Amino acid sequence: MSAPHTDVEEVEAANTAFYEALEQGDFEGLSSLWLTPSDLGVDEEYHDPADTGVVSCVHPGWPVLTGRGEVLRSYALIMANTDYIQFFLTDVHVSVTGDAALVTCTENILSGGPAPDDGGELGPLVGQLVVATNVFRRTPLGWKLWSHHASPVLAESDEDEAAGDDETPA
Repeated sequence: MSAPHTDVEEVEAANTAFYEALEQGDFEGLSSLWLTPSDLGVDEEYHDPADTGVVSCVHPGWPVLTGRGEVLRSYALIMANTDYIQFFLTDVHVSVTGDAALVTCTENILSGGPAPDDGGELGPLVGQLVVATNVFRRTPLGWKLWSHHASPVLAESDEDEAAGDDETPA
């Protein structure tokens, strides 16, 4: 077993690699970062969904996706429909216990839609703030993603701020 500070650094590197693969549209790289049944010594011919190696993913506004195939299909779909995406991670916190690691962070996302049919530049860039939890498991090949859960952060509207100004302290 490696030293705790090394584990944290390795998990941080795996987390960074996940976002970099997504930014670069590197589906093979992204796929290699997700846990497989064989990473856990589970026979891939028979993989019971109740087994501990099942991966899961929740994208903002999506239902829970369970199973490696379903999760990876979702990333293929996202990559096919996103011409530009960049993540600026803030508030990153890594916690390692044994062979499991938890990463929480804020994803400050900048993305651009498909270019118009006339071949012009990207569609307008859109910013989004998302909080994420990434769970990793240690494998013989390094730390692999076990679960990713991302939820949008609701921004306060001007009306919400104005209503807050009218409230009197209790």
